Amino acid sequence: MNSGKKRVLFLCTHNSSRSQMAEALLRDLRGDYFEAFSAGTEPTGIHPYTIKVMEETGIDMTGHASKGVEAFLGQSLDYVATVCDYANESCPFFPEGTIHLHKSFRDPAAMEGSDEEVINGFRQVRDEIRSWIESEFTN
Repeated sequence: MNSGKKRVLFLCTHNSSRSQMAEALLRDLRGDYFEAFSAGTEPTGIHPYTIKVMEETGIDMTGHASKGVEAFLGQSLDYVATVCDYANESCPFFPEGTIHLHKSFRDPAAMEGSDEEVINGFRQVRDEIRSWIESEFTN
């Protein structure tokens, strides 16, 4: 069943932060026009700070799970958006007719420092992804 919405798959390495944030933000900001998904080239699970910083904006991450890109092989997608350089270089597929977008964001899960410094890094990446989605995904 086709909802008429454009289908967008966000990819990063671990599907723990950046692609999860992008998926949730696109659903929240442009869900009337886009159907959002996310996956990783080497999925590891969602980082707890990802859930926390998204909840701060009123976005509930319940039901989100870390998935491998293999889950989307053969699916019809309008866009594949890589949000880290590694995923951009190692992405196994772009189906015919799919538009490839790329914007690299720092990996907040790799940030070091105090808890407050790390969570502030997650917030900064979240806000950068929000700005990108607002400008890139218009109806």
